[in-house]
Amino acid sequence: MAMPVTKIDETISNPMFIAKRAEDVALVDAPIKAEWIVSGNPKARAGLHSPSLDGGAATNIWDCTAGSFWWTFYSEETVMILEGEVRVTSEAGETRVLKPGDIAYFAQDSRALWEIERYVKKVAFCRHKPSNPVRKLRSALRALKSTPIKNMVSVRLLATIGVVLPL
Repeated sequence: MAMPVTKIDETISNPMFIAKRAEDVALVDAPIKAEWIVSGNPKARAGLHSPSLDGGAATNIWDCTAGSFWWTFYSEETVMILEGEVRVTSEAGETRVLKPGDIAYFAQDSRALWEIERYVKKVAFCRHKPSNPVRKLRSALRALKSTPIKNMVSVRLLATIGVVLPL
């Protein structure tokens, strides 16, 4: 469930390699939007395991108690169930019961009904896809980078844009 990418944990000495057990990730309350809840009183918690260096992806640990709710995925998310189980139904009506070891993918902007009988804990690999204008700008900048310098209108402009929007 898309959790915000936050700053790197101060205890991480090397952001190029981060390894720790799921149970060692500190979880904090991550309330489910009231209008998404279908039944029960699900209580969710989440914690950041590791962010990507560019801030566009993160690995999170998430757990939730009994209840059912519709979830909107604001980023691409691949999950692996660690404990418990959840019944997931896509908007198209496809239903799967996910148990420990099961892996599922949810596209950005998709929705799914999550039905948790007792408890579920997962690891979530979240990747935020940039908006179309940003993707187009990055593509144009990559094309400019491969253009011979004599054909380039302004190296200074490219350098300025490259600093503002890293490729």
